[in-house]
Amino acid sequence: MPQIPSKKPAPAKPVHEIRVGGIRASIWKNETDKGSWFNTTFDRSYRDGEEWKTSDSFGRDDLLTLGFVAQEALRWIVEQRQQSQPGMA
Repeated sequence: MPQIPSKKPAPAKPVHEIRVGGIRASIWKNETDKGSWFNTTFDRSYRDGEEWKTSDSFGRDDLLTLGFVAQEALRWIVEQRQQSQPGMA
C-alpha cells in the first residue's frame, strides 16, 4: 500500500515584527478561551563570513537599540489591545 505523505502544519509566523538595524522583535499572538494575548521574542542578525545568522544574545552596543525595539513592541501590543477592547490596555 503506498504511503500518503503527511502534511506538516505551516510554522506559525509572528503577527508583527519591528526591526531597527540588526535587532528584531517578533510579536506572536496566542488565542485562548480567555481571549488573546501576545508574546515577544528578540533576536540579533549578524554576518559570519558570507552567511547571515541570528542570535538571542546581545552585546553592550546593542542594548540601547534593544530597549527601543522593546518599547516599540509594547506600544504596538497596547494599540492592538485598545483596538480590540476599548477601555483596556
